[in-house]
Amino acid sequence: MKVIDTKISGLKIIEPKVFGDERGFFLETYHKERYKDLLETDLEFVQDNYSRSQKNVLRGMHFQINHPQGKLVRVVRGAVLDVAVDLRKNSATYGMWESVTLSAENKIQFWIPPGFAHGFLVLSDIADFEYKCTDFYHPQDEGCLKWNDKDVGINWPIDNPLLSEKDEKGSDFKDLLIGAID
Repeated sequence: MKVIDTKISGLKIIEPKVFGDERGFFLETYHKERYKDLLETDLEFVQDNYSRSQKNVLRGMHFQINHPQGKLVRVVRGAVLDVAVDLRKNSATYGMWESVTLSAENKIQFWIPPGFAHGFLVLSDIADFEYKCTDFYHPQDEGCLKWNDKDVGINWPIDNPLLSEKDEKGSDFKDLLIGAID
């Protein structure tokens, strides 16, 4: 397994070892002890989620305020541009973002520690997205950063994605300064 550190402390891209032949392939998607060392964390995963979305759907940029979730994400069908924004107010990279293309073909995983806004844009006709979370989902605790916030400046390859009503009403980054995650 190859782990690539990003420009933002804690965010990691994981390229699993894939064993394949004419019959298909096998890869390990999670191993508690190995990932504990790879991700440099003692956090435990408590919830697994699965979503399916169509092309040009943008989900995010979501975060939880009092119960921040670490997420280990991957795509099992299709392709997405996955993005994380650092909301850790004491971080040297506060407000910076990182992106990675996740696909069924490349089998890459993205580790997003607690304290980040997270979202993705579907690049393929359909995408099936799976992720493990380090805390339970608390709907009353959720925040949403505006996907196209000018202060953050995420370089999305689309101008008019398909958004949920909640995501259309995301907050500006400057308004998050008071409520940034510790």
